[in-house]
Amino acid sequence: MRLIIQALHSEKVLEEWQEAFTVHGVQRPEGYFERCYHECNQGDRVSLLAYVDDKLAGCIHLKLISDYAYFALHDVPEINDLFVFPIYRRLGVATRLISELELEAVNRGKNYVGIGVGLYPDYGPAQRCYARLGYVPDGKGIQYNNQTVTPGATVCVDDDLLIYLAKPLAEHQGHVPFD
Repeated sequence: MRLIIQALHSEKVLEEWQEAFTVHGVQRPEGYFERCYHECNQGDRVSLLAYVDDKLAGCIHLKLISDYAYFALHDVPEINDLFVFPIYRRLGVATRLISELELEAVNRGKNYVGIGVGLYPDYGPAQRCYARLGYVPDGKGIQYNNQTVTPGATVCVDDDLLIYLAKPLAEHQGHVPFD
């Protein structure tokens, strides 16, 4: 198996990415792909695509300024929307994509990197993967649409119900994130 990681750097790659998601039946909101491409060109996001034996296997993004206020306040870039097509899972694609973005964060002088993960069973493999890679909860509890869920609140269990995790990078290994 040959695994190649490539940045989203051209409209040709953008079209390839959109087509692969369509072929695999993966939905994204209207304008999503174009927004990611635009943010990459503006320097606000890094988007990487993984290819296994020359076939698109997945993608990942690093939002340099997170929409999650706690990360934004602490200058923690957020790994976002990691997706690997089912036929390429359990081959190390996700781990390699995450590793590439961690290196990108280090190269940009960041001390930590964060990621949000859903809380229902479909996210179980991702939760285990992130824990195995050294990500720990940021200590701010459950978030819904990037707002803290308070005790007694009722929220919908969907893709917007998250817990955020963080990982110290390089010389910060072993330190508690932010505090």
